[in-house]
Amino acid sequence: MKTSTGSKIKKMSPQFLVTDIEHSIEFYTKQLGFEVEFRYEDFYAGIIKDNYSIHLKSGKPSIEERKSKRENTDLDIVFSIEGVEDLYEELMNKSVEIIQPLCARPYGKEFYIADPDGYILAFLEEV
Repeated sequence: MKTSTGSKIKKMSPQFLVTDIEHSIEFYTKQLGFEVEFRYEDFYAGIIKDNYSIHLKSGKPSIEERKSKRENTDLDIVFSIEGVEDLYEELMNKSVEIIQPLCARPYGKEFYIADPDGYILAFLEEV
């Protein structure tokens, strides 16, 4: 059974609903080093770093969903990176909320942060 159509995924961008798009853009650019890739009117934007992007859309994130994800440490996105210890130290010196401190796991070292809307971002350096 043939499942491929000859198409190729070139990029994937998760979309986060955010309460204040300007505040979210500021967080991702100033705290995490993303750049604004594009803006669409006043309610939608794409941010990018190292050719990986997140789309931000003005809206109302579910407070219940955010609370449940935090209580269960359910991740919204995992970034596999190099230099996790350096990034952790850098973010410790900024006003970034650390959800899980840097720790060693059988699969690598990781830590979690929360963005202004409560999305949980993991940074993992695999072994």
